[in-house]
Amino acid sequence: MLEKTRPKVLFFDVNETLLDLAQMKATVSKALNGKEDLLPLWFSTMLQYALVTTATGKYEHFEHIGAAALQMVAANNGISISEKDARHTITKSFRSLPAHPDVKPALALLKDAGYTLVSFTNSSNEGVKEQLKNAGLTSYFDEILSIEAVGKFKPFPETYTWAASQMNVKPEACMLIAAHGWDVAGAIRAGWRASFVSRPGQQEFPLAPKTEIIAPSLKKTADLLLTYK
Repeated sequence: MLEKTRPKVLFFDVNETLLDLAQMKATVSKALNGKEDLLPLWFSTMLQYALVTTATGKYEHFEHIGAAALQMVAANNGISISEKDARHTITKSFRSLPAHPDVKPALALLKDAGYTLVSFTNSSNEGVKEQLKNAGLTSYFDEILSIEAVGKFKPFPETYTWAASQMNVKPEACMLIAAHGWDVAGAIRAGWRASFVSRPGQQEFPLAPKTEIIAPSLKKTADLLLTYK
Protein backbone atom coordinates (compact mmCIF):
# COMPACT_ATOMS: atom_id res chain seq x y z
CA MET A 1 0.00 0.00 0.00
CA LEU A 2 1.33 3.44 -0.92
CA GLU A 3 2.26 5.72 1.95
CA LYS A 4 0.15 8.86 2.13
CA THR A 5 1.98 12.16 2.05
CA ARG A 6 1.36 14.83 4.64
CA PRO A 7 -0.67 17.90 3.73
CA LYS A 8 1.43 21.02 4.24
CA VAL A 9 -1.37 22.80 6.11
CA LEU A 10 -4.32 21.47 8.12
CA PHE A 11 -7.31 23.83 8.12
CA PHE A 12 -9.89 23.30 10.85
CA ASP A 13 -13.51 24.35 10.74
CA VAL A 14 -14.45 25.79 14.15
CA ASN A 15 -18.16 25.62 14.98
CA GLU A 16 -19.21 22.04 15.73
CA THR A 17 -15.90 20.60 14.50
CA LEU A 18 -13.84 22.04 17.36
CA LEU A 19 -16.50 23.65 19.53
CA ASP A 20 -19.46 21.90 21.14
CA LEU A 21 -22.75 23.60 20.25
CA ALA A 22 -24.81 21.88 22.97
CA GLN A 23 -24.65 24.86 25.32
CA MET A 24 -25.62 27.24 22.53
CA LYS A 25 -28.53 25.06 21.46
CA ALA A 26 -29.87 25.14 25.02
CA THR A 27 -29.78 28.96 24.97
CA VAL A 28 -31.45 29.16 21.56
CA SER A 29 -34.06 26.63 22.67
CA LYS A 30 -34.89 28.85 25.66
CA ALA A 31 -35.34 31.83 23.32
CA LEU A 32 -37.75 29.67 21.30
CA ASN A 33 -39.87 28.95 24.38
CA GLY A 34 -38.19 25.60 24.95
CA LYS A 35 -39.10 24.18 21.55
CA GLU A 36 -36.04 21.99 20.98
CA ASP A 37 -37.52 20.56 17.80
CA LEU A 38 -36.93 23.97 16.16
CA LEU A 39 -33.14 23.88 16.69
CA PRO A 40 -32.27 21.99 13.47
CA LEU A 41 -34.53 24.36 11.52
CA TRP A 42 -32.81 27.39 13.07
CA PHE A 43 -29.33 26.07 12.26
CA SER A 44 -30.20 25.10 8.68
CA THR A 45 -31.92 28.49 8.16
CA MET A 46 -28.76 30.24 9.35
CA LEU A 47 -26.63 28.27 6.87
CA GLN A 48 -29.14 28.83 4.07
CA TYR A 49 -29.16 32.58 4.51
CA ALA A 50 -25.38 32.73 4.81
CA LEU A 51 -25.33 31.26 1.30
CA VAL A 52 -28.07 33.65 0.16
CA THR A 53 -26.03 36.57 1.49
CA THR A 54 -22.97 35.55 -0.50
CA ALA A 55 -24.95 34.60 -3.61
CA THR A 56 -26.51 38.07 -3.70
CA GLY A 57 -23.13 39.79 -3.42
CA LYS A 58 -23.39 40.93 0.18
CA TYR A 59 -21.67 40.15 3.48
CA GLU A 60 -23.01 40.13 7.02
CA HIS A 61 -21.39 38.75 10.15
CA PHE A 62 -22.29 35.09 10.63
CA GLU A 63 -23.61 35.85 14.12
CA HIS A 64 -25.97 38.49 12.68
CA ILE A 65 -27.28 35.96 10.17
CA GLY A 66 -27.78 33.51 13.02
CA ALA A 67 -29.76 36.15 14.90
CA ALA A 68 -31.89 36.93 11.83
CA ALA A 69 -32.56 33.20 11.37
CA LEU A 70 -33.63 33.01 15.02
CA GLN A 71 -36.11 35.85 14.46
CA MET A 72 -37.47 34.14 11.34
CA VAL A 73 -37.99 30.75 12.98
CA ALA A 74 -39.48 32.40 16.05
CA ALA A 75 -41.92 34.47 13.99
CA ASN A 76 -43.13 31.39 12.13
CA ASN A 77 -43.97 29.82 15.48
CA GLY A 78 -45.74 32.76 17.06
CA ILE A 79 -42.74 33.94 19.09
CA SER A 80 -41.54 37.56 18.98
CA ILE A 81 -37.83 38.30 19.43
CA SER A 82 -36.35 41.74 18.82
CA GLU A 83 -33.22 42.17 16.69
CA LYS A 84 -31.33 43.39 19.77
CA ASP A 85 -32.32 40.38 21.87
CA ALA A 86 -31.67 37.92 19.04
CA ARG A 87 -28.18 39.33 18.40
CA HIS A 88 -27.34 39.29 22.11
CA THR A 89 -28.48 35.68 22.39
CA ILE A 90 -26.52 34.43 19.38
CA THR A 91 -23.35 36.48 19.89
CA LYS A 92 -23.02 35.60 23.56
CA SER A 93 -23.70 31.92 22.85
CA PHE A 94 -21.33 31.62 19.88
CA ARG A 95 -18.43 33.22 21.71
CA SER A 96 -18.60 31.11 24.87
CA LEU A 97 -18.68 27.61 23.37
CA PRO A 98 -16.46 24.96 24.99
CA ALA A 99 -14.20 22.66 22.97
CA HIS A 100 -15.23 19.05 22.44
CA PRO A 101 -13.26 16.80 24.85
CA ASP A 102 -11.21 15.24 22.03
CA VAL A 103 -10.03 18.56 20.56
CA LYS A 104 -7.10 19.62 22.75
CA PRO A 105 -5.45 16.17 22.79
CA ALA A 106 -5.81 15.90 18.99
CA LEU A 107 -4.44 19.38 18.29
CA ALA A 108 -1.53 18.79 20.68
CA LEU A 109 -0.62 15.55 18.88
CA LEU A 110 -0.69 17.20 15.46
CA LYS A 111 1.25 20.26 16.61
CA ASP A 112 3.91 18.10 18.26
CA ALA A 113 4.16 16.11 15.03
CA GLY A 114 5.10 19.27 13.14
CA TYR A 115 1.87 19.97 11.29
CA THR A 116 0.90 23.58 10.51
CA LEU A 117 -2.53 24.16 12.05
CA VAL A 118 -4.93 26.89 10.87
CA SER A 119 -8.47 27.61 12.03
CA PHE A 120 -10.76 28.51 9.13
CA THR A 121 -14.29 29.61 9.89
CA ASN A 122 -17.40 31.43 8.76
CA SER A 123 -17.35 33.35 12.07
CA SER A 124 -16.11 36.95 12.01
CA ASN A 125 -12.47 37.84 12.76
CA GLU A 126 -13.40 39.29 16.13
CA GLY A 127 -15.78 36.43 16.86
CA VAL A 128 -13.40 33.55 16.14
CA LYS A 129 -10.56 35.09 18.13
CA GLU A 130 -12.86 35.36 21.14
CA GLN A 131 -14.21 31.86 20.54
CA LEU A 132 -10.77 30.25 20.49
CA LYS A 133 -9.57 32.30 23.46
CA ASN A 134 -12.57 31.35 25.60
CA ALA A 135 -12.22 27.69 24.62
CA GLY A 136 -8.48 27.70 25.41
CA LEU A 137 -7.46 26.79 21.87
CA THR A 138 -5.60 29.87 20.58
CA SER A 139 -2.09 28.57 21.30
CA TYR A 140 -2.54 25.49 19.12
CA PHE A 141 -2.93 27.46 15.89
CA ASP A 142 -0.29 28.96 13.64
CA GLU A 143 -2.90 31.18 11.98
CA ILE A 144 -6.54 32.14 12.58
CA LEU A 145 -8.50 32.80 9.39
CA SER A 146 -12.03 34.08 8.93
CA ILE A 147 -13.92 34.35 5.65
CA GLU A 148 -14.73 37.92 6.68
CA ALA A 149 -11.53 38.99 4.91
CA VAL A 150 -12.78 37.65 1.55
CA GLY A 151 -16.44 38.57 2.18
CA LYS A 152 -17.87 35.22 1.10
CA PHE A 153 -18.95 32.23 3.15
CA LYS A 154 -17.75 28.67 2.83
CA PRO A 155 -18.43 26.58 0.76
CA PHE A 156 -18.01 29.14 -2.06
CA PRO A 157 -14.79 28.16 -3.92
CA GLU A 158 -13.23 31.60 -3.53
CA THR A 159 -12.99 31.11 0.24
CA TYR A 160 -10.75 28.04 -0.05
CA THR A 161 -8.63 29.62 -2.77
CA TRP A 162 -8.14 32.67 -0.57
CA ALA A 163 -7.24 30.61 2.51
CA ALA A 164 -4.61 28.63 0.59
CA SER A 165 -3.09 31.84 -0.74
CA GLN A 166 -2.93 33.26 2.78
CA MET A 167 -0.74 30.33 3.79
CA ASN A 168 1.22 30.48 0.52
CA VAL A 169 0.43 26.89 -0.44
CA LYS A 170 -1.22 25.25 -3.42
CA PRO A 171 -4.75 23.85 -3.01
CA GLU A 172 -3.54 20.24 -3.21
CA ALA A 173 -1.27 20.88 -0.21
CA CYS A 174 -4.25 21.85 1.96
CA MET A 175 -6.49 19.57 3.99
CA LEU A 176 -9.76 20.73 5.54
CA ILE A 177 -10.91 18.97 8.70
CA ALA A 178 -14.61 19.56 9.30
CA ALA A 179 -17.77 18.04 10.71
CA HIS A 180 -20.01 19.41 7.96
CA GLY A 181 -20.61 17.59 4.70
CA TRP A 182 -21.15 20.85 2.81
CA ASP A 183 -17.79 22.23 3.97
CA VAL A 184 -15.92 19.06 3.06
CA ALA A 185 -17.61 19.00 -0.36
CA GLY A 186 -16.67 22.63 -0.97
CA ALA A 187 -13.03 22.03 -0.06
CA ILE A 188 -12.66 18.96 -2.27
CA ARG A 189 -14.22 20.70 -5.24
CA ALA A 190 -11.80 23.59 -4.70
CA GLY A 191 -8.89 21.15 -5.11
CA TRP A 192 -8.20 20.51 -1.42
CA ARG A 193 -7.89 17.24 0.45
CA ALA A 194 -10.40 16.71 3.23
CA SER A 195 -11.20 14.83 6.41
CA PHE A 196 -14.76 14.42 7.68
CA VAL A 197 -15.30 14.20 11.45
CA SER A 198 -18.62 12.43 11.92
CA ARG A 199 -19.90 14.29 14.96
CA PRO A 200 -23.38 13.14 16.13
CA GLY A 201 -26.06 14.25 13.70
CA GLN A 202 -23.61 14.99 10.89
CA GLN A 203 -23.36 13.17 7.56
CA GLU A 204 -21.28 13.45 4.41
CA PHE A 205 -23.00 14.73 1.28
CA PRO A 206 -23.60 11.59 -0.83
CA LEU A 207 -23.11 13.45 -4.13
CA ALA A 208 -19.74 14.93 -3.13
CA PRO A 209 -16.39 13.46 -4.23
CA LYS A 210 -14.84 10.81 -1.99
CA THR A 211 -13.37 12.10 1.27
CA GLU A 212 -9.82 11.01 2.13
CA ILE A 213 -10.40 10.48 5.86
CA ILE A 214 -13.64 9.70 7.66
CA ALA A 215 -13.35 9.39 11.43
CA PRO A 216 -15.72 9.48 14.41
CA SER A 217 -13.59 11.95 16.38
CA LEU A 218 -10.84 14.51 16.00
CA LYS A 219 -8.52 12.30 18.05
CA LYS A 220 -9.00 9.43 15.60
CA THR A 221 -8.39 11.87 12.72
CA ALA A 222 -5.12 12.93 14.36
CA ASP A 223 -4.05 9.32 14.88
CA LEU A 224 -4.54 8.62 11.18
CA LEU A 225 -2.67 11.77 10.13
CA LEU A 226 0.29 10.76 12.30
CA THR A 227 0.75 7.74 10.00
CA TYR A 228 1.28 10.02 7.00
CA LYS A 229 4.88 10.50 5.81
